[in-house]
Amino acid sequence: MNEITRNLPIDEQLTLLKRGVVDLVSEADLKSSLERGTPLRVKLGADPTRPDLHLGHAVILRKMRQFQDLGHKVIMLIGDFTATIGDPTGKSKTRPPLTLEEARANADSYLEQCKLILRQESEVLEVRYNSEWLEKLGYKDIITLASRYTVARIMERDDFKKRFEGGVPISMHELLYPLTQGYDSVALEADVELGGTDQLFNNLVGRALQRDYGQAPQIVMTLPLLVGLDGTEKMSKSLDNYIGLTDAPHLMFAALMKVPDALMDNYFTLLTDLPREQIAALLAGHPAAAHEALARHVVNWAHPDADLDAALERYRSVAKGGIPENITAVSIPAAELNEAGQIAAAKLIALAGLEPSNGAARKLIQNRGLKIGGEVYGDAQGVLSIPPEGLVLQKGKDKFIRAVLEG
Repeated sequence: MNEITRNLPIDEQLTLLKRGVVDLVSEADLKSSLERGTPLRVKLGADPTRPDLHLGHAVILRKMRQFQDLGHKVIMLIGDFTATIGDPTGKSKTRPPLTLEEARANADSYLEQCKLILRQESEVLEVRYNSEWLEKLGYKDIITLASRYTVARIMERDDFKKRFEGGVPISMHELLYPLTQGYDSVALEADVELGGTDQLFNNLVGRALQRDYGQAPQIVMTLPLLVGLDGTEKMSKSLDNYIGLTDAPHLMFAALMKVPDALMDNYFTLLTDLPREQIAALLAGHPAAAHEALARHVVNWAHPDADLDAALERYRSVAKGGIPENITAVSIPAAELNEAGQIAAAKLIALAGLEPSNGAARKLIQNRGLKIGGEVYGDAQGVLSIPPEGLVLQKGKDKFIRAVLEG
């Protein structure tokens, strides 16, 4: 255990846990629970609809880590069963469900990435799958569960209300989703449930169901959705405005150095443990220094062994139009060359892994998104020779590959 954190006075524990929180239902319940001194069961439910995590996911995972460091057990609940239903939260239409096999495959990747933040000791971490209890429910059980909540209350949820008023179809299974998620809290006897602000309604359903099942209602804590790098939407892979949790240290560092100034307070608050006074001082100073501090603190917890000075130097070099050292090399089989010893530029880009296909590679070239040897390359139908030292291919501002001939 982190004894320094664990032995904090209750008021300081409360301040730590409240940091960055939007909704807390209720603070009085949380304080009294902490005062009892017994480990709490802190639940985070996640439907593994995608296998990869980004810094937006890290916001809640870091809150879980704080609970762990205070001596509480966090429950990573993998919604392998609910992923087969499809959570409509925040969606304007039904979300396509996954198969159990797809959900569980995504979950393996999800859990592996969570190790970057969460402690793995069994006394502070429990991993569960809601198929354990949901698959066992019969039709009578489902009807009984549905009888514990009214249609009127379900329709209070903002996305259901908007869809209903807009004439967008709502399937019956979607109406059952909040009850299904709430039942997870009953099955786990959760003391606290964490979630994004978009999960407030579902988490409060769990609180109500626990009371109905004779349990103490869980404390609900929501955290804001981290704004994406474009400043207009939440961080999302589908919007391509994200920083991957497993991105290489230099890529993560460079992306954080380019966070818009208007988002810096948000990123500092949600992704670092710096005191508010220190954050305020950094934001009042030179923007470059603030960005460097943010990048150092975030990359340090995501990649504890990373050379932060090297990452900064690489960022500065690339920002000036330079080519960094120690570029990843990709071997190109000689069999891919034509009789003249050349290779189509689009094919080379795809083989190097910068794009998934020749077509995508040609589009990259047409959009002037490729540099070769530091110079923009614009011939989508062109062919290239690969010299003994290789060709340095650059996609965007900071993705470099050295293509070298095999053997």
